[in-house]
Amino acid sequence: MSTTQKPNPTDKPVRPHRYVLTGAPGVGKTTIAHRLRARGLTVVDEAATDVIADRQARGEQEPWNGPGFLEEVLQTQQERQQNAPDTVIQIYDRSPLCTLALAHYLQRTVPTALKAAIDRIERENVYQRQVFLIHPIGFVTPTAARRITLEESLTFARIHEQVYRSHGYELIDVPPAPIEQRASAIETHIRQ
Repeated sequence: MSTTQKPNPTDKPVRPHRYVLTGAPGVGKTTIAHRLRARGLTVVDEAATDVIADRQARGEQEPWNGPGFLEEVLQTQQERQQNAPDTVIQIYDRSPLCTLALAHYLQRTVPTALKAAIDRIERENVYQRQVFLIHPIGFVTPTAARRITLEESLTFARIHEQVYRSHGYELIDVPPAPIEQRASAIETHIRQ
């Protein structure tokens, strides 16, 4: 069965293999995700960037400091997972564990809904235990949604690593390299 073929209704349902790409902002994670999509893999887009863009369009300059931001990111992540195409392999540009890392980075109280989501993720083994940690490329290109220095990005990367490790995930290092090379390494690992 191909990775995009839907199972036959008479077959036993196949549980999706959900792989997560994580890392600090500006490391090339979303560009890698887009390359994987172009290669025919199902990719579920990051939520936080879209939530930030939407809030900024409504006049909120720094949405990450606003009330309900973490909850809105989580809700968007959950909706995107529920609406993901029914394929065997799914690539997630971040997960709720990344939202937990964001809460730690922002030094915010972890919302009850996020705690519940993490508990469910662990209980139901929602994601593959191997997570791709995209390493920094040595610089950060600022955007309206990404107002972070390289030093802050490196700190944020360490928090992501700590969160995933503390929840028992194995991190697969994706070192700096041309985008095609990084995408190929991830695809090869997934398809093995």
